[in-house]
Amino acid sequence: QVQLVESGGGLVQPGGSLRLSCAASGFSFRLYAMRWYRQVAGKERELVAGITPGGMRTTYADSMKGRFTISRDNAKNTVYLQMNSLKPEDTAVYYCNAARDIYDYWGQGTQVTVSS
Repeated sequence: QVQLVESGGGLVQPGGSLRLSCAASGFSFRLYAMRWYRQVAGKERELVAGITPGGMRTTYADSMKGRFTISRDNAKNTVYLQMNSLKPEDTAVYYCNAARDIYDYWGQGTQVTVSS
């Protein structure tokens, strides 16, 4: 069965850091582009970061550039999101996404709350 399981979310103070992980199984992880999205209640889901199947290229939303880093370990079927200098406006549910051709898989999300 296809699974994407996010972990690493939680409560952090402004300026702090978190590392999210997404463990994938049930499909050929190395062939998929991986992305992190986030969603605030009542708002549309937005792209946070993306990485190509081989990890050679990454993309970021403007507000995340310089603070967030996406990476992947294809040997572990895992994608990561390192989040530094967190701000209250980063508070959201963060979702892991895998995409290739007609296939599009999503995790259940992990809550990140940035608050003092």
